[in-house]
Amino acid sequence: MYDLIGDIHGHAHELETLLQQLGYHEVHGVYRNPQRRVIFLGDFIDRGPSIPRVIEIARSMVEHGQAFAVMGNHEWNALAFHTPNRQHPGEFLRPHTDKNIHQHRATLDQLSSRDLNAALAWFRTLPMWLDLDGVRAVHACWDEPSMQLLNEARDSSTIITDDFLHAASREESPLFIPLETVLKGKEIPLPVGVTFADKDGHKRSRMRARWYADPTGQTYQSYALTNEVICEFPLEESVIPSAQAYPTDTAPVFFGHYWLRAEQPAILATNVACLDYSVAKHGFLCAYRWQGERTLSNDHFVWYPRR
Repeated sequence: MYDLIGDIHGHAHELETLLQQLGYHEVHGVYRNPQRRVIFLGDFIDRGPSIPRVIEIARSMVEHGQAFAVMGNHEWNALAFHTPNRQHPGEFLRPHTDKNIHQHRATLDQLSSRDLNAALAWFRTLPMWLDLDGVRAVHACWDEPSMQLLNEARDSSTIITDDFLHAASREESPLFIPLETVLKGKEIPLPVGVTFADKDGHKRSRMRARWYADPTGQTYQSYALTNEVICEFPLEESVIPSAQAYPTDTAPVFFGHYWLRAEQPAILATNVACLDYSVAKHGFLCAYRWQGERTLSNDHFVWYPRR
């Protein structure tokens, strides 16, 4: 059975405490539980105070068969940030703007050049999703059309190659939107004149959607995955045909990414759960103890610090 853990963002103390709560103990440098394994949902880096330790814990668990891990958008962003742009010499696939440098600053400050290169090499090996024994894991959105396109482009490669990085980083590429969908989720434009401020205070005119839900009869506010959006206008008809609700009779899917805010975690649908509860923004690190069930239960969440 699996314990799924959401976005960590360099918070090693919270991670080690949560692992201990879940019954894992460090033996010869690796956290282990003889009956269970962890599935990490990505976003190991940026923001937090102990990024090297988080990478060390997660990577050692994966390499010793005690965990699986999927790539988060912050790992993808790091690869693009440090990969020179072939089409524009002297630049990188992720531009070194003030905003992007600020987001990546904690990682740049905490990792030596050697450790950074080792981390980037490990990130290249991470799958973008997992479909295991009756359970699914992805960083932001389970979208099979996007996954099929990404699989075809990877051509069975087990690592993220420079060719794939370049192809999926270009906005004009047919891989750009599928990559954004899987690692960053589906976004839809808000009505003209409607905006909101995100967690970092940036003004947004697009909202993160409840991609797993049926959009029929929804307003923008009810179909938004986070609670910053206040707009009771009905969804425009153009949004509805492109949405594909996650089937209720399909294997449970777990994801992170969305910086949810709550006093305690809760499932989003009978077979859908988000495990990102903003540990890097005064929230908590969250896990779900999956016992093989197809119908998820709020009783299976474990989190730290518990409020």
